[in-house]
Amino acid sequence: MMPLTMAPQGEAVTIRRITGRDEVRQHLAELGFVVQAQVTVVSRMGKNVICQVKDSRIALDGALANRVMIG
Repeated sequence: MMPLTMAPQGEAVTIRRITGRDEVRQHLAELGFVVQAQVTVVSRMGKNVICQVKDSRIALDGALANRVMIG
């Protein structure tokens, strides 16, 4: 497993685990970042990423993106 910040740009990946406190995991779940969801990194600026999740594009800072584990 690796964090979302290391995902290749433009390639669909599957979320395997969300780490962090309950509040952080709940916030990410409300945005659509749940286990087994498909996510595509659309663009990246340093550690910050813009992701395509379901039918939405969502920007995550590096701290939140590091909590989303893909594999």
